[in-house]
Amino acid sequence: MQQRSSEGDLAERLRRELDRYSPGEKLPSSRALVERFRVSPVTVSRALARLAADGLVVTRPGAGAYRAPAHPAPTPAGDTSWQEVALSADGAVELVPRTVDASGVTVSLAAPPPGVLEFNGGYPHPSLQPERAMAAALARAGRRPGAWGRPPLEGLPELREWFAREIGGAVTAAEVLIAAGGQAALATALRALAPPGAPVLVESPTYPGMLALARAAGLRPVPVPVDPDGVRPGLLADAFHATGARVFVCQPLFQNPTGAVLAPARRAEVLRIAREAGAFVIEDDYVRRLVHADAGPLPRPLAADDPDGVVVHVGSLTKATSPSFRVSALAARGPVLERLRAIQVVDSFFVPRPLQEAALELVGSPAWPRHLRTLSAELRIRRSTMTGALARELPQLALPYVPSGGYHLWLRLPDGTGGTAPSLGPGGESALTSAALRAGVALTPGRPYFAAEPPAGHLRLSFAAVAGTGEIIEGVRRLRAAYDEVAREPAAGW
Repeated sequence: MQQRSSEGDLAERLRRELDRYSPGEKLPSSRALVERFRVSPVTVSRALARLAADGLVVTRPGAGAYRAPAHPAPTPAGDTSWQEVALSADGAVELVPRTVDASGVTVSLAAPPPGVLEFNGGYPHPSLQPERAMAAALARAGRRPGAWGRPPLEGLPELREWFAREIGGAVTAAEVLIAAGGQAALATALRALAPPGAPVLVESPTYPGMLALARAAGLRPVPVPVDPDGVRPGLLADAFHATGARVFVCQPLFQNPTGAVLAPARRAEVLRIAREAGAFVIEDDYVRRLVHADAGPLPRPLAADDPDGVVVHVGSLTKATSPSFRVSALAARGPVLERLRAIQVVDSFFVPRPLQEAALELVGSPAWPRHLRTLSAELRIRRSTMTGALARELPQLALPYVPSGGYHLWLRLPDGTGGTAPSLGPGGESALTSAALRAGVALTPGRPYFAAEPPAGHLRLSFAAVAGTGEIIEGVRRLRAAYDEVAREPAAGW
């Protein structure tokens, strides 16, 4: 209590003194504030963080704190009154049986048998994880005053502020909730926005874990096809009109599994279509920090360009750190934010404070940008290695899109038309997956990524879960042997 009281008192005293400084002028150093007010460095840091969260101070690592520059009068907030209709007009719909099928998720979570190369993994290999930086951050976090106490239900203000800055636009810390990983955040968003039995529009193909969440909540996933430029707006508008859905779930950046990025011309169109339908867009921004070194500038999140509260944004640190570093953010504007908060509190109370403190320590350390640069370079090398090996060994597998971010490739199996490669039959991906496992490489079949019948057989291959490029080359060689085995068998289908 004394620590919280001290930082609150100091923040208030500094707030009253800000008028002494011009916008952009540097404030006294942390050391000077420690000596002047006779408080600890931690108290000074937290007091400044409070002022930063209120937009009064700008902190620059290694440079100090500055009075925030003067801003023009803020643009009037967008109209969020439409949400009252969207959140309450559930209507009478036929209930969909709740089914909990985790098979599409466990395939990327289960460790393969010894000696089997992991092309099905959903997380970077330990060699790509910032283990030393995370260990140091956790150790520092454990020594912070109050680190083992109860955090604010919405999350630590400093961490909410960091996520708000990462999202950009007009998003503020007050519109951010800290959640326990992206999967938990998606579950909260789906429960908040759609009643049991309702349709929910999803990209096709899409992340199986999201399909499992929707079905477990009694929702009915309705697929909307994507192409290399992301979801197709015309089909999205048709789906809203045909179903009356109030929710669309999408991954605009490095979509899972295709790797597609929503084209600039489609971004505003998707938001307009959803707004006119009185619907929400759940933006799953799951791998923004897994961009490859040869990628150009990234588009900012959809939430940054949304004044009307259409977008519920989900962002996570997990993919860029470790499967166990489950810290994410939910961002929303308008009445829906309170519903999200209430569901999260009921489900889990709060994210453990030591983990939030460790996240703050990690993203605020010099090791964080170094890790992201290293990860970006290594992912580019691994992607190029896998695409090159596939071109040499398995040109029969079509790769319609080479992503510039993420950790996997999406391949289409030959269907025997328009080329010389033999068809593997309707059950080809299942047969190939089984043969590959016997050959010593674990794959992810494409069927779980479709909410309805798939147009063809597919495979998703991860290049991030193995130890290095040598295992990628060897894994593709084993896959070639498995392909030859299946292609030789006339009954390779079902």
